[in-house]
Amino acid sequence: MNIKRCKKNPIVRPGIYDWRKVVTFNPAVIIENDKFYMLERVSGGLQPFHCYFGLMESDNGIDFTHVVDYPVVTPEMLGFSFGSIQDPRIVKLEDTFYLNYALRPSSYGYAPTGVGKPIEIEYTFPGDYGKAESFMTRSGIMKSKDLIHWEQVAYTTPFEINDRDNILFPEKIKGRYALLRRPEEYIGETYGTDKAAIWLTYSDDLIHWDEPKILAKSRDDISWEYKKIGGSTPPIKTEEGWLVIYHGVDEDNVYRAGVMMLDLENPMKVIARPEAFILEPEEYYEKFGLYIPNVVFPTGNVVKDGLLYIYYGCTDTAISLATVPLKEIVDFVMGR
Repeated sequence: MNIKRCKKNPIVRPGIYDWRKVVTFNPAVIIENDKFYMLERVSGGLQPFHCYFGLMESDNGIDFTHVVDYPVVTPEMLGFSFGSIQDPRIVKLEDTFYLNYALRPSSYGYAPTGVGKPIEIEYTFPGDYGKAESFMTRSGIMKSKDLIHWEQVAYTTPFEINDRDNILFPEKIKGRYALLRRPEEYIGETYGTDKAAIWLTYSDDLIHWDEPKILAKSRDDISWEYKKIGGSTPPIKTEEGWLVIYHGVDEDNVYRAGVMMLDLENPMKVIARPEAFILEPEEYYEKFGLYIPNVVFPTGNVVKDGLLYIYYGCTDTAISLATVPLKEIVDFVMGR
């Protein structure tokens, strides 16, 4: 399979505005009226590390410019002035855009180490903002008609646990909404996994969700999945099934991307899942950055004219693009 990195990588870099002068990464991307729209995760500083979502647009999926000169989603919009909003994923159902996000009510600061996970600096916040749960990452859904004005729909995870990588399917399954999750505390004998895994849940209204069931967990004999796995980009509907890109973390905190195929009618059924990853840190911009080194982290994908565009964060610092014909990646996952 021939995944091609864009020659202009990283295609989106920090700067321009104070609120995104340090990092821009892990974007959500969607095509609307033949134009690419990107919601970028950005921050103006590392101490504290408050993140927001900016909105960009492009005619070719490579050269992006800002739609507005301010962030369109902030943690303050959800009532958390000390928080950080993170890692958007976007789908459109009927005439409405739905945005998955992760929210940390009280943000840490970070001191990069260059050798893996950075040092976390915990601050003292007033009242409920100082509770231990305020440093957990909770996920939710927002909606919009125009990609600029967003309103809260619901939280999809409890307040007391770390649960991110929540990703909606782009259409209902047998009349119900379907959502991928990654609850980090759901480990142990009770949960059937000793490492953080990918779970699946359903809802009739986007507000009340069934108890999640484990969909896929890291494989002990696959080194690039050693620590944990989680969903990456919104599932893509193909003739073979739902194509799902996911990420794995190895023993040295290196992030790679893999792929699996789920049954169209019953996504709990994994049809195919190759052992090999499809993307790993190779280029300088994927190995060095202000935050965690050696990271490729896809969060957005779209298909245009038979070509799959994969947008990914690089070392939590910038945004890059890789492309591959959709047929090739489907053939790869199905072992053809």
